[in-house]
Amino acid sequence: PSEYNTYADIDAVYKCLKEQYGVKDEQLILYGQSVGSGPTSDLASRLPNLRGVVLHSPILSGLRVLYPVKRTYWFDIYKNIDKVGAINCPVLVIHGTADDVVDWCHGKQLWELCKVKYEPVWIKGGGHCNLELYPDFIKKLKKFIQTLGKSKPLLNDSVATSLDSDSKNKSGESDNNTDTFVELQPEVSRNSLDSRLDKSKKSTKPEKSRMSTDNVDWFRRRKGLIW
Repeated sequence: PSEYNTYADIDAVYKCLKEQYGVKDEQLILYGQSVGSGPTSDLASRLPNLRGVVLHSPILSGLRVLYPVKRTYWFDIYKNIDKVGAINCPVLVIHGTADDVVDWCHGKQLWELCKVKYEPVWIKGGGHCNLELYPDFIKKLKKFIQTLGKSKPLLNDSVATSLDSDSKNKSGESDNNTDTFVELQPEVSRNSLDSRLDKSKKSTKPEKSRMSTDNVDWFRRRKGLIW
């Protein structure tokens, strides 16, 4: 479990898709969430003909999650900030504005550094591990995939700035409206793993300390200390 072993893992998956399943780069959409954005960005920066990339709650780098450093140090890991600009295909960035694990600024800065920008999804109130519970999450992801399906694969020298500009103009949206919050409410019918874990921890009876006053009095009576 190291940074370079995760790069080897994603390379092995890519090799399997290419050699055993005959999948072409133009058919591949890479998807990376949180720390997974590291191996995803690394592979995407080395493959010029990918169809697309999705970065879900991504990190700028490992060190930047802990400290707001302004430069990249040699000992830092998953340096997405230095690699995302080398990705030649459209990149969809999805991030929650209330993420308390990886701050929302990580997703915003990565989107600003993308070479081929696609309209990002900023989910207002979304955390780090619950974006799937918001109803527009799948809707926006599906729209991205459908847009890639209708478009031609981008060439290596493409300098497109926004793949989704035509669709936004048709819907009457402004091209400069990329920072607008997506007003969403989580679906209550979905039962996430976190919610099940929270329920399992709750107890109907109040927890009593190991050395409660009742236990102390019983101990004293047994030893003849009080009557």
